[in-house]
Amino acid sequence: MIALLLALGSSLAYGCADFLGGLGARKAHVLRTVMIAAPASLAVELLLWPSLGASFSAATLGWGAASGVASAAAFALLYRTLAIGPMNVLSPVTALVSAMLPVGVGLLQGEHLGMAGLVGLPLALAAVVLVSAGHGAGSARPSRTALLLALGAGAAIALQLIFLHQAPSDSGVAPLIVGRTVSSAVTLAAAGVMYRKLGSEKPAYAMAAAAGVLDSVANLLFLLAARSGDLAVVAVITALYPAGTVLLARSVLAERIHRGQLVGLGTAAVAVSLLALT
Repeated sequence: MIALLLALGSSLAYGCADFLGGLGARKAHVLRTVMIAAPASLAVELLLWPSLGASFSAATLGWGAASGVASAAAFALLYRTLAIGPMNVLSPVTALVSAMLPVGVGLLQGEHLGMAGLVGLPLALAAVVLVSAGHGAGSARPSRTALLLALGAGAAIALQLIFLHQAPSDSGVAPLIVGRTVSSAVTLAAAGVMYRKLGSEKPAYAMAAAAGVLDSVANLLFLLAARSGDLAVVAVITALYPAGTVLLARSVLAERIHRGQLVGLGTAAVAVSLLALT
């Protein structure tokens, strides 16, 4: 039950962070947004260090650094994906990919899927097809580029979660600190290389910082949940985060979706729920 509640909290925080990050990336180049979000996230984890502790072993440094590289890619790909939109279609696609990869890793590590999981995985694949199959002038159909970015973002998120899970369970918040330090360095280096292509638009500072803080909270809750439960189950419950993103996108941006895509979103919710039941 503790793992379930932590994973649901992580899901909610991720959903809100993604909405704010995607919205902020519409106002300026995505790297300008990430340049604020990543350090803000690191600041939160440093503040948590004294109360939660941290042990920087070689394994922790290695897995934390790997999660940081994946996190930098996830930040950039996800915020760019949500900036292109529509959020309420692309966010679930990303979530399904980010859920399925950890499930595979969990199975390889000895975890087992019940009947619900065996039904949930094919449903997840069907949901991806339905969600991306909108048509008509009034539909919210994502472009091919947006779909590819969504798939890449999902893979990056999955790798980040997998790498965090592999870190020693007695390492405290050290994997998060190492990971966010690396992701911040990668982001700043990329921004320096691409400086002339970033444009002159100023980022939404408060929005980007809030996204980074929420992402840090989500990472912490996921790490705690994964340490007290199975990776496959925790990952798919965390992957329910599009619910928050979609709700905010519909209420704030008034985004609309095609009826067939609505069926796809419902299928995605059922698929993720079935996976969580395992």
